[in-house]
Amino acid sequence: MNSTPHETDLSTQIGGDLPYLRRYARALTGSQETGDRYAAATLEAILVDRSIFDKAFAPKVSLFRAFHMIWSTAGAPTADTEDPVTRLESAALDHMSGLTNNSREALLLSTIESFNNAEIAQVMDLNEHEAQELIDIAIAEMERSMAGKVMIIEDEAIIAMDIHSIVSDMGHEVTGIARTRAAAVDLASKKRPDLILADIQLADNSSGIDAVNDILSQFEEMPVIFITAFPERLLTGNKPEPAFLISKPYSEDQVRSAVSQAMFFSSTETLKSPL
Repeated sequence: MNSTPHETDLSTQIGGDLPYLRRYARALTGSQETGDRYAAATLEAILVDRSIFDKAFAPKVSLFRAFHMIWSTAGAPTADTEDPVTRLESAALDHMSGLTNNSREALLLSTIESFNNAEIAQVMDLNEHEAQELIDIAIAEMERSMAGKVMIIEDEAIIAMDIHSIVSDMGHEVTGIARTRAAAVDLASKKRPDLILADIQLADNSSGIDAVNDILSQFEEMPVIFITAFPERLLTGNKPEPAFLISKPYSEDQVRSAVSQAMFFSSTETLKSPL
């Protein structure tokens, strides 16, 4: 049977965003099978009742909003957390499952799918203040539940000590502070960090980017946060770009938020892999 123009138009609107809905559903439920099941249920519901796909919102927002209606009505199910076959990343999901209700949804929409607060509010039927509050709650709870070893690459002593203080107050161990590329590589080889906080321009005119690349060539992937006065050097539009980039002058809240999310999602890298 031939599709009507209306059906074709709807398929076009949904088709481009469907891979992202599947990624999000996978992260939210903890299983590709479970996530795909609810993504498919969302599409079926939209075909039966077109009003579920609310044209008052952007197409991607409408699709995710419809998913949340279906998923929430079903009781916000997740995969069997004891089944290692269906689980994505056990450590991350353990932490994720302990977050306050609705906060993980807001966090994933923000961090994985890059929705802004207004869009998150539309997807979850909240106001913008409530959306931000849920994200803040999730970040705070992650700070309390996760701790690791952090390495700082920064040549300005005052800034280095300030970052050291912020990270230590969060409960993380600072493995050391390096001021040059060579010192950074040496420090990392002596004590492998779980996270790197790096400036770009270092004391001897060496590059923090090169230092990070040297370190990553020795180890498996680890999260990196660049804190720099030269963000344009990394925001070129060419891939790969850093997931976490803070411009100087920075705020304490910016550092805390980036560190919490980087540490948490370092164990869920598969959620952000190419589709």
